[in-house]
Amino acid sequence: MTVEAVQVPVYRPFPVQVARLQRLSPSFLRVTFTGVDLDDFATNGYDQRIKVMLPLPGRDISDCPADPDWYGAWRALPEDRRMPIRTYTIRAVRPELREVDVDFVLHGATGPASAWAETAAVGDEVVLIGPNARFPGATGGFEWHPPADASCLLIAGDETAVPAICAIVETLPAGRRAHVLLEVPVAGDALNIAAPDGVEVTWLPRWTEGSTPAPRGALLTAAVVEAVRELADVLAPTPVELDDVDVDTGILWEVPVEQTRSSGVYAWLAGEAGVVKGLRRHLVQEVGVDRRSVAFMGYWREGRESD
Repeated sequence: MTVEAVQVPVYRPFPVQVARLQRLSPSFLRVTFTGVDLDDFATNGYDQRIKVMLPLPGRDISDCPADPDWYGAWRALPEDRRMPIRTYTIRAVRPELREVDVDFVLHGATGPASAWAETAAVGDEVVLIGPNARFPGATGGFEWHPPADASCLLIAGDETAVPAICAIVETLPAGRRAHVLLEVPVAGDALNIAAPDGVEVTWLPRWTEGSTPAPRGALLTAAVVEAVRELADVLAPTPVELDDVDVDTGILWEVPVEQTRSSGVYAWLAGEAGVVKGLRRHLVQEVGVDRRSVAFMGYWREGRESD
């Protein structure tokens, strides 16, 4: 690799502004961003992760570092000038139109991203830290790597994983057997997904009118346990002991390296870290699903600030 190529950052800041807002449901807001150089935003698809850098109250986005080492420059800023950063997944990228869609979960002014989304307006500016299409190699930033011979897919997550799951489902080939489980706050959050034939999508609202709200993760856990029971015909279980992960002090993020052969089932699980930790224990330690065929991602931890 040449010196010039090394100087091209894998991820870079993209100053953008809000072009459109679409309220998808009670809990989901789609924000379409536009920017003059979004034609250089790489289109990896799937569960592509990005950072959203938000302006501080009373300031604009001029505090965003423009250096190739944007993170180092951000850390070097005085604390009162560091724009808050949160991790999101892309819903769609249209480089030819210089547009990126990001779906935000609305949960009040409980954090900088949700607070921003609650009052977002056309023309508002933020910075997206995203994959650079000018980088000569793979930019990464996504964990969806199912083996080509996996006979069944299990995809599950809470509302924070819904945008990534929707993007993944829309890329699946017709006839691929897949169970998709999505836990969301309310019944109105069940979105329309262009799911191909063979994909079974189940929405799990924690609250429906006239009912008592279910505890977070309870419905998702029960649905995953049942789905795994139904997949017994394609499983070759070998239970193993797992190292404990302290989700209050560390990050639960265990993804298999890309492989060409599977153990029958490939699972992708994301959401609140405590819930995902329980699912990890059930699938790998209790049922015996090959851990090399499961991606576990704790997107967030209840009671703890992310990023």
